[in-house]
Amino acid sequence: MLGVQVAVSPNVFAAALELKQRGGGQIVTLNAEMTMAAKAEPALGSAIAHADLVIPDGAGVVWALGRQGYRVRRSPGIELARQLLVYAAAHRWRVALVGASPEVMDLLVARLQAEIPDLDVAFAIHGYQDPEQWPGIEQQLQAAQPDLVLAALGVPRQETWIQHLHPGQPGLWMGVGGSFDVWSGCKQRAPEWMGRLQIEWLYRLIQEPSRWRRMLALPAFAWAVLRRG
Repeated sequence: MLGVQVAVSPNVFAAALELKQRGGGQIVTLNAEMTMAAKAEPALGSAIAHADLVIPDGAGVVWALGRQGYRVRRSPGIELARQLLVYAAAHRWRVALVGASPEVMDLLVARLQAEIPDLDVAFAIHGYQDPEQWPGIEQQLQAAQPDLVLAALGVPRQETWIQHLHPGQPGLWMGVGGSFDVWSGCKQRAPEWMGRLQIEWLYRLIQEPSRWRRMLALPAFAWAVLRRG
């Protein structure tokens, strides 16, 4: 799709578990905004191209695939990540959480362990670290060998960071954007009716008006898809 790979699996959760059984790898949640960024930023484009599973997170991606004859359901990354956390608790996976602010991370760990009692959070660290701290943090993370790593560092950083770290490591590594903010209770996800109408982007824009420049990628994406026919 516009030169960016994306899976058309009917069940992304099953595809993620299959990837774990094969030794793990990187999962990318693709939307229209990220697609356009990948075309403009070689590092992000490389991370997506080399990812092991790219799922259609955004309504625009589902629409573009439909124009190519692929009928797929939108698969929000926040929902896949939550499914993986529940599965992790049931199957004794070691989980690592990386990113967000210190306040969000504290709330996140407490709420996840309350909501998913058997969850083994083996590694949790916020994303507001001094640059010189990251090499040591990354070594500790790799030494922990978690089964599931969720990184909320923002696009494109989380994708390029995972691409750099995950080779040779077991487990699933996935960028989750603002999921930590939602799970911690600091922000709310769009109501279900907005999801059904495929306008969750509007809810996020209302919550974060500063995102308006980034939202300009949406009409650019639609125009690029229409030009391709």
